[in-house]
Amino acid sequence: MGSRMATNLLAAGYDVTAWNRNLAHAERLVEAGATTRESPREAARGADFVMSMVTDDNASSAVWTDPETGAIAGLSPDATVIEMSTVSPDWIASLSKRVTATGACFLDAPAAGTLPQAENRQLIFFVGGDEEVFEIAKPVLGAMGGTIHHIGPIGYGLLFKLAVNGLLAVQIAAIAETLGLLSKSGLDPSKAMDILATLPIASPAGSGMGKLMIQRDFKPRFKIGLMAKDLRYATETAKARQSDIPVVGSARKVFEAARDSGAADDNVTAVAKLYD
Repeated sequence: MGSRMATNLLAAGYDVTAWNRNLAHAERLVEAGATTRESPREAARGADFVMSMVTDDNASSAVWTDPETGAIAGLSPDATVIEMSTVSPDWIASLSKRVTATGACFLDAPAAGTLPQAENRQLIFFVGGDEEVFEIAKPVLGAMGGTIHHIGPIGYGLLFKLAVNGLLAVQIAAIAETLGLLSKSGLDPSKAMDILATLPIASPAGSGMGKLMIQRDFKPRFKIGLMAKDLRYATETAKARQSDIPVVGSARKVFEAARDSGAADDNVTAVAKLYD
């Protein structure tokens, strides 16, 4: 995701300095005109906008706060930090305080979409933070995405993204079990999905995922392990707020079962394997 987003920034005319845990993975960016540094701190030094796209709280913490290489120590006081990773609300609250203590501004801006959307500048950003900072960062986000929503104060973008992924996970799990039931009952699952996709109950995303299940297309775009992580953050957030979300909790169990079965690196559509 990050390399594709950075490529779009380069195409839009921005100067990009990149860091990756494996610098070899950034070679395509160098070929496109980016420069690389050996640490997040060095990559952040002197930058107007400093962005991160990593997997979870631990990875984000390592990028920003490592005492030897963390990016926070390289921030200019007038920099704008944009954390685009899908992490937990608790970590976003902690990170924002550390960033703003340096004088820099902070936005959380997780994105809806997978690899094709990242490549084609079709990501949808959900942004949390001060509206003035949002307006400053909007052109940068626009170079990577097609739609940008300002959701509210810091943390609200991340909270909304967890809600979106919860709704998506529920649909994927329900379609997988529905196709499994119909198939085991003797109905052609391909025909069933063709009909389901035409009904008002079907969303475009759900229909697309169902068709990938029929095609047995499990090539990773959004990995099962990442969805399981997002659902854990969602249910833990709900518990902390004394909010009951049993349907999302059930979806979490489905994705964790798929992850534990060895499908962690498969696409989310691979939950269909549970019902073979």
